[in-house]
Amino acid sequence: MKLIKSRDNPQVKALVKLAASSQERRRTGHTLLEGERLVRAFRDSGGTAETIFAGESALAAAGVRELLENAPAHSRFVLADPLVERISQLVSAAGVAAVVKTPEPGPLPRNPSNCLLLEGIQDPGNMGSILRTAAAAGISQVYLAGSSVFAWSPKVVRAGMGAHFSLSIFEGVELDQVVGAFDGTVVAMEPRARDSIYSLDLRGPVAWLFGNEGGGLSASGERLANRRARIPMPGAAESLNVAAAAAICLFEQLRQREES
Repeated sequence: MKLIKSRDNPQVKALVKLAASSQERRRTGHTLLEGERLVRAFRDSGGTAETIFAGESALAAAGVRELLENAPAHSRFVLADPLVERISQLVSAAGVAAVVKTPEPGPLPRNPSNCLLLEGIQDPGNMGSILRTAAAAGISQVYLAGSSVFAWSPKVVRAGMGAHFSLSIFEGVELDQVVGAFDGTVVAMEPRARDSIYSLDLRGPVAWLFGNEGGGLSASGERLANRRARIPMPGAAESLNVAAAAAICLFEQLRQREES
């Protein structure tokens, strides 16, 4: 298998740029998966990588070697360890990574199912955690309005821990289009809402609206809801992290549906 040692190699330069630049990821329609767990999750989802590569020393691990040799990919090669560290966005380079095409979810569904509507979520960790929670709770559709962080950035993908590959993620969506086609309850989470989520009937289809970490939902986003709810917080904290709030809501919905 080809071993690359030069930092001036065109493939290395392209990987460095892809890892560091969100503009490059959007331009090329590709993203970088770092680490054995993510690469394995992508392979297990049936995906074929554009490129898979590993560092020289990482090949001592049987799992890394197996992935490098057998995961479906159009090309594969080995990099000198300093080059892996140059490419990696992690504090400690993962040793194996893959370049994959950003999946295209296709046209918006005519009849959306239980889903998340996210407006202006900016933190990659929050976005990834929300996607991971959605996958765990059996929510398959996630719609992101304009200013939300790119769902396929490496930081979001790492925080999602493989959840991306079981979700349909629609980016740059006009949320009113989704709501217009949705036959169910649209719930906006607002800290000062009168109703608690525990008083809502969540057994039918629900579209959950969550807004920006600091500013919450826009006025237009709030108008899309036909129910508003809060999470009771008897303690001293004024608010919850948006990812934590989403987890509470989705699993309350799941609890009610399983008990009905």
